[in-house]
Amino acid sequence: MQKWIFFVLFILAGALGLGVLFQDISDRQEAQEAEATAGKMQQLKLVASNWQFDTPEYTIKKGEPTKVSLSLKEGVHAVEIVGLDIKLDKENPSKEITFDKPGTYEIDCVLPCGEGHAKMKSKLIVQ
Repeated sequence: MQKWIFFVLFILAGALGLGVLFQDISDRQEAQEAEATAGKMQQLKLVASNWQFDTPEYTIKKGEPTKVSLSLKEGVHAVEIVGLDIKLDKENPSKEITFDKPGTYEIDCVLPCGEGHAKMKSKLIVQ
């Protein structure tokens, strides 16, 4: 009788182990697919240092999924792309968005960062 109980428990444990194994493989495949999709995504990296961005203007293509990210090289900054619903800071450093409308947008530092804060601006050109 004990042999049957151990046999049933062994089979159940094996089935449970296989279920966990296949679930883990499934999760890994989903993560790899998400990374592949993100790899195809257009990147817009805004690098902020004391009272300036790394470039006076950024250019991206319209209609493509884009990951907008803020990198703080010096100081503490928060940025807003005026006219779009994009605000990035230390707590929320990135956002995924598709720019549908071509045009020129202003990028402003919206966190007072010192004496040159008023001049801390850049442009985003969506083509």
